[in-house]
Amino acid sequence: MRFSQSSALSAAACLCIAATPAKAEPWRSSVELYGPVPLRLDTTTTVATQNNRSVTTEAVLNLGQVLDNLQWITAVRGSVEKGRWGVLTDLSYTKLGQEDGATTPNGLLTGRASVNVSQGIYDLAVRYRFGEPEAAVGTPGQFSLIPYAGIRVIDAQMDVSAQVDLGNILSVQRQGNFGRTWAQPLLGTQASLFLSPRLRAFARADIGGCGLGGAKDLSGKAQIGLGYAVGNSTDLNISWRYFGLDYNNGDNPDSGFSSYQNGLEIGLKFFF
Repeated sequence: MRFSQSSALSAAACLCIAATPAKAEPWRSSVELYGPVPLRLDTTTTVATQNNRSVTTEAVLNLGQVLDNLQWITAVRGSVEKGRWGVLTDLSYTKLGQEDGATTPNGLLTGRASVNVSQGIYDLAVRYRFGEPEAAVGTPGQFSLIPYAGIRVIDAQMDVSAQVDLGNILSVQRQGNFGRTWAQPLLGTQASLFLSPRLRAFARADIGGCGLGGAKDLSGKAQIGLGYAVGNSTDLNISWRYFGLDYNNGDNPDSGFSSYQNGLEIGLKFFF
């Protein structure tokens, strides 16, 4: 049996194609350094004192007051993916000192208070991407939609020093502290859409807790903004951001903490 030269060439080509390995999916990652700029910060801190009473302090701070009381802030988020699956993380730590407020223990007494608050929020989640890979530069209409699910760990430490007054009759100094580290289930999604090759709109929202860690246990975030490519792999992001956290242990006397932030966020995001 004889084979033609063309048949032999075709067979060799088929063997070469069969032997060529499938192209591996590349690894992609991003890191964003960001800073929240809260235009308004509402906080409520409830701590149990040594005489089995609860003292609640309330404070409403504007941007200037937040900056005056700010002692430390660190915030970074990042992601890694291969194919369409990946992981993401969002880590932030804030410390405020000498936060002036009013006291309302048991809803009866009023006075002045100072609060030292440190708050760490650490997210870790698995994500899946619909659409195109995230990038600093793209074509108009190019989008990505990334739902994610994971865990949020919250570390909150509060120290309260309060002067409690009952009319002009009684003045009492009270001190208390509350510290807790707990985990919440986390669900969220993020999306981006290119408006021009270097300008994109993005949004992010999540919810955590759902009342699983205490009598009150809920956190959530909403964010929408614009990103502009200042290089082929770097974005400058400016967005409006709202974050809320509400926790109470339900004990008697109870302890808890709530914080609601409304303002801007500025970030620098690097794509690799």
